[in-house]
Amino acid sequence: MLSTIAPYIAPLLVFGLVVFVHELGHFVAAKLCGVYAPVFSLGWGRRLFGWRRGETDYRVSLIPLGGYVRMATRDDDSMAGIEGGTDRGSFDAGTRLPDGRLFIGDEGEYAERPADIPASLWDPAAMAPFGPKAVPQDRWVESKSVAARVFILSAGVIMNIVLTLGVSSGIFYAYGNAYRPAVIDSVITGAPAAAAGLQAGDRITAVNGESVRAWDEVVDRISPITSGAVTLDVQRGSEKLSMPVTPVQTEIDDPVTGAKRTVGRVGIQVRDSVARESIGLGTAMQLGSKATWGMATSVAGVLKGLVSGQVSAKNLGGPIQIARTSVQAARRGAETLWSLIAFLSLNIAILNLVPIPVLDGGQILLVLAEAVKGRAFSPGVREGFARVGVLAVLALIVLVTFNDIRSTFAN
Repeated sequence: MLSTIAPYIAPLLVFGLVVFVHELGHFVAAKLCGVYAPVFSLGWGRRLFGWRRGETDYRVSLIPLGGYVRMATRDDDSMAGIEGGTDRGSFDAGTRLPDGRLFIGDEGEYAERPADIPASLWDPAAMAPFGPKAVPQDRWVESKSVAARVFILSAGVIMNIVLTLGVSSGIFYAYGNAYRPAVIDSVITGAPAAAAGLQAGDRITAVNGESVRAWDEVVDRISPITSGAVTLDVQRGSEKLSMPVTPVQTEIDDPVTGAKRTVGRVGIQVRDSVARESIGLGTAMQLGSKATWGMATSVAGVLKGLVSGQVSAKNLGGPIQIARTSVQAARRGAETLWSLIAFLSLNIAILNLVPIPVLDGGQILLVLAEAVKGRAFSPGVREGFARVGVLAVLALIVLVTFNDIRSTFAN
């Protein structure tokens, strides 16, 4: 029963871990910089459960997509009380504020608990939103240096990259360096490999004098050769042979970008087998770093292809596709599931650097622009940026959801 249910828990693990690590980065950075952060939430919307410890309410919320860290800012009336660009003394005692609370003094204190804060979270000695005291200005995000604000905004991305590095290295260390041996299973009749005399069972040991062991290495060395011959060294039983082969030009869809490209092929089917090599921690970390860089290059290639039009937006998947892939990965085993977590974590990191105003990259750009300008943008300008970002993100959500639904019915 447990083995049947377990794969369907995988999406929660995948989403939860990747989002938790991202938001943890923002949260820890905010704490280190002295910013007041009263809420750390997995999910959005209404609070389901959690616990309040110190200044922060750690919670799980209703909508299990994403998460957030709430930080004190001058634009949040419910936390700074007399924030939003208004001086603290500009309200008269007894003024009823927009959120329903009664302002009773020049120190920013309130007489009543706001309706959206449960009684169990209310503390008469705490700062807003869980108490009557206003948040001091030196605890706002805006009070911190440009370097500190950029650090806070980029910390989520940094943590996702660290997660990818850690998981990738851990996979190599736990499961070994897996590869497909360069052993021929069959050759295609009439193809260059058949004409050169290559046979099933031959093990390719070198390409143009460069030693190879894995099939991927063979493909990487033959693919760029679209004219002329290539020399393959093979082991056939106890016999060592050297065979010249002339690859033919073949047009393929790039597995990363989906764009058409021409490569060299010789007509070999590789044996479907996996070999594993045990490695030490240092080598595992090196391979994990290499794998992380390879994934980053792939994701960047897709983004570049989307901008240039070489990659169709129809190829983008959303939460439904991720959940479906998570279930499939879990069924294949822990190694595949952890590989998916590493890949998704890096996707989240890179996508968050896209300069859309509501994403980390857009917020960093805004902070840097204000630093160059010498003062903060007006609330109207900031609101305009935010609206553009929200519209862009909503459009992306609609697109990937449509793709997910279309893919579901197509299958």
